[in-house]
Amino acid sequence: MKFYITILTLAVVALTSCKKLLEPEPENLKTLDQMYTDANFAQGFLVNAYRTIPNYYDNSEYATDDAVTNQLGQAYQQLTTGSWTATNNPASVWNQSYEAIQYINLFLENSAKVKWAEDPEASKLFNIRMRGEAFGLRGLYMYFLLRHHGGVASNGQLTGVPIITQYQTPNADFNVPRASFDACVKQAYKDLDSAETYLPVEYNDVASGAQIPDRFKVYTQNAETYNRVMGQFARQLFNGLIAKSFRARLALLAASPAFQNSSNTVTWTDAATYSAAIIDYKGGANALPQNGGTYYANTAEVDGIGGGINPPEIIWRQNVATSDGTQEAQNFPPSLFGTGFMNPTQNLVDAFPMANGYPIGHPNANYNPANPYTGRDPRFAKYIIYNGSTAGVSNTVIRTGSASGSDDGVNVRSTSTRTGYYMKKRLRMDVNRNPNSISGKNHYTPRIRYTEIYLNYAEAANEAFGPTGTGTRSYSAYDIIKAIRKRALGLNTDPYLEECKGDQATMRELIRNERRLELCFEGFRFWDLRRWKVDLSKLNETARGLDVNGTVYTPLNNVETRSYQSYMYFGPIPNSEVLKYSQLLQNQGWK
Repeated sequence: MKFYITILTLAVVALTSCKKLLEPEPENLKTLDQMYTDANFAQGFLVNAYRTIPNYYDNSEYATDDAVTNQLGQAYQQLTTGSWTATNNPASVWNQSYEAIQYINLFLENSAKVKWAEDPEASKLFNIRMRGEAFGLRGLYMYFLLRHHGGVASNGQLTGVPIITQYQTPNADFNVPRASFDACVKQAYKDLDSAETYLPVEYNDVASGAQIPDRFKVYTQNAETYNRVMGQFARQLFNGLIAKSFRARLALLAASPAFQNSSNTVTWTDAATYSAAIIDYKGGANALPQNGGTYYANTAEVDGIGGGINPPEIIWRQNVATSDGTQEAQNFPPSLFGTGFMNPTQNLVDAFPMANGYPIGHPNANYNPANPYTGRDPRFAKYIIYNGSTAGVSNTVIRTGSASGSDDGVNVRSTSTRTGYYMKKRLRMDVNRNPNSISGKNHYTPRIRYTEIYLNYAEAANEAFGPTGTGTRSYSAYDIIKAIRKRALGLNTDPYLEECKGDQATMRELIRNERRLELCFEGFRFWDLRRWKVDLSKLNETARGLDVNGTVYTPLNNVETRSYQSYMYFGPIPNSEVLKYSQLLQNQGWK
């Protein structure tokens, strides 16, 4: 955790796009005083904090029952098969998070001295906006630190991580103990509260000074000045809605079974309340965009994004990558000139219900094992390429059978599927990876989707109030799941949902399954299984596949085993940190 930042280091990192300079020129040697007169240099502190936000598409599905990868030796593939240690932890966010927090703290201690603009009103607005961003980002990093590293420490106590709210100089005492989990949550809440105080809910231009939110009128009543700082040009920077979203995420994490403890004051009601605030802002239980489930492939919508605008499904996203085909190159089947990295499992395929809403094992499902892909939930064909699917710019038929004669067949080559399936979600079918006519398309990666927040509410509300209880809102967990399933399945009546709503435990399983389907391949499953503290046998569920050749369906019952131990519900503190600092206790079981 020894991350102190010299001003020279920041100058090199922030202003040279991470170019490594062995012998920097004298003009690169920035001092702290120069920060006060160079707004771009000062903003570089925040730029570096944004750069290290954990990836949304982290491919942690490789370490779950949802997918495997044909990249043998890939970090998550090794993790799930027995190589997860406190020394080898691809899921660690420790170093990047504390480094970002150091940048943030140094910024917060000095931002008021920076001349942000010639116009005094704009300068004050820039300062409060960037302070709001900094507080919000510090709350964001606390969320990720708790998700990845919080847990039961070797002393038996539910424990968080060290709370660092001041810049640590080279002479600081870095031997800092982990704070309680509850204290970490409260610190994150405090930072997110500060972010909401300083930031608009969203960055939009105003037409007149009268439209400026009241709390900003003390700084300026000039619409042009407000728009310059808090208007559309700031979109995709941290805002008040993002702060609300991370509070909702953190509350759901803290209320979950793995973290329930007498020392932890967060309740399911808290988690429901924080998510509900965002649902109310969106417009209620039925306000989810009808095309939100295919955000990645809504081609006209994606191609039309401009000016930092978000599609209706998105709360926060990364910048648009133009003419890009990276995801397709990595995940298309070989016949489409891809390397087929993400191989969905039969386990996940079986989780998709029938089009009538019933799970495939239900007596009313009408599921036919001899024709397993007919009559399924439409999300199945949208998210997964299976035998007989068409994909790519020419609607190529994909044959996944090992005896099909196709390079797409199970284990035919190193880039072929291991399970009989390829991922379709995240990919645009109009990307061409043929080397003779290669062409990319616009893509964006989400950071927060509204669907996630709706599912957060459904889970928390079911636990707090039961399936049909509403708490202080006008909608229940049942109402949210009804809306999500109607969007997915097109059902005006949903008999299986009606069957589930009378029992909290049954509803819990339905909500968790809907979350699994709606958020598949988006980096949630690995962490959801742990915060739910599912039975160890579920955590170690063997990944399965299906080899389809004509009408012969051969189960692949042992594609990849999982080797998790009971202490692996919580991730480790990096071993190097524990060895350096005697007060830094490791989570139980890790070495």
